[in-house]
Amino acid sequence: MIDPEAARRPLVLLPKARTGPLRAVGRRVGVAALAVLAVVAAVYLGRDGYRDSADGEVTLLDAFYYATVSVSTTGYGDVTPVSDSARLVNILFVTPVRVLFLIVLVGTTLEVLAERTREDWRKSRWRARVRDHIVVTGYGTKGRSAIKTLLTTGIPHESIVVVDPDPRVVAEAAEAGLAGIVGDATRSSVLRQAGAPRAREIVVAAGRDDTAVLITLTARQLNPRAGIQASVRESENVPLLRQSGADHVVTSSEAAGRLLGVSTRHPHVGEVIEDLLDQGSGLDLIERGVTAEEAGRPLSAAAEPVLAVVRDGRKLPFDHPDCAALRPDDRLIVARSTHRRAREDGDGPG
Repeated sequence: MIDPEAARRPLVLLPKARTGPLRAVGRRVGVAALAVLAVVAAVYLGRDGYRDSADGEVTLLDAFYYATVSVSTTGYGDVTPVSDSARLVNILFVTPVRVLFLIVLVGTTLEVLAERTREDWRKSRWRARVRDHIVVTGYGTKGRSAIKTLLTTGIPHESIVVVDPDPRVVAEAAEAGLAGIVGDATRSSVLRQAGAPRAREIVVAAGRDDTAVLITLTARQLNPRAGIQASVRESENVPLLRQSGADHVVTSSEAAGRLLGVSTRHPHVGEVIEDLLDQGSGLDLIERGVTAEEAGRPLSAAAEPVLAVVRDGRKLPFDHPDCAALRPDDRLIVARSTHRRAREDGDGPG
C-alpha cells in the first residue's frame, strides 16, 4: 500500500554504501573492549604505583576492575594511584580513554546526527549539480528496461534520476546506484525535485495510460526543450500523448504483438529484432552523424550498414532516391555488431 502522504511530499534517495547494523554495533563494541584492555595493560604494568584499600596489592583482576570503573565512571576510590608515575598515566592516558569510551557509548546518537547532516549536504550538492540528465518516471518493467539500455549505451548512473510513488521501488533504484525521488510524477513539485526543468530527456514509463498523459503534460510545462519519450498500452492514446508534448510514443502492447506475429511467420527475423532491442547483446541500432569522409558520397561509403537517413526531420529508408548522396547535417541509423567491436578492442594494443 503506497502512502498518499509520501506521494505529496517528495523524498530524495541518493545511492550510498550501507553498513549492516550488526557490523556497526560490533565495531563499537570492539573499540570499547580495546579501550578497556589498554587501560588494564597500563594499570597492571604500573601496579606498584596503585594501592588497593582491601589488601594493598593490585592483581590482574584488580586491574580489570579499576579499568572498567574508571572508563565508565569516575571510579570508587578503593583502587587508587599513589605514585607520581601512576597519576601521570591517569592524566595522560586513562582520562582520554574515558572520553573515548563515552563517545563510543553515545556513538549511535552522534552517528545519526552526522548522517542526517551529511545526507542533507549530499542532497543540496546533488540538486545544485544535476543538469542535462535523464528523468525516468516509473521504475517498473518498462522503466528498468529503459535504464538498463541507457546504461549499456554509456549513460552513467549519476545522469539518471528515477521517480516513483513506491518507496520500496525507489530504494531498490538507490541500491542500484541511481538517484531516486519518492513521489507522484504527475505533480510538478515532484518533477522539480527530480530536476526536470534542467533535464535533457524525460522517459515516461507509467503503468497507466492516463497517468502517462498527465506526466507528459506536467513535464512539458516544466521543460519545453527536453525530449520526452513516452510509453502507452493502447494505440488509441498515442495521439493524446503527442498532443500532450511527447516527442516519441511507444505502444508496448502492440509492439509485443507485432513481434509475436513476426516471430510466428519468420522465427529468425524475430530473433534478430529481439537482439536489436537488447542493446549490447549482439546487433545494435545506433544513430550517428555523417563523418567528413562520408559527406557527399553514397550510402555504400558508410563503414556500417545504413538502414535509414534522418534529413530535415524526415526519416528516409536506405533505398530512397534522396539518399543517393549524404549531406553533412544528415543523421544515419546504422547497424553495429557488438561482438565485432569487442573483438577489435581485444585485438588492439595492450
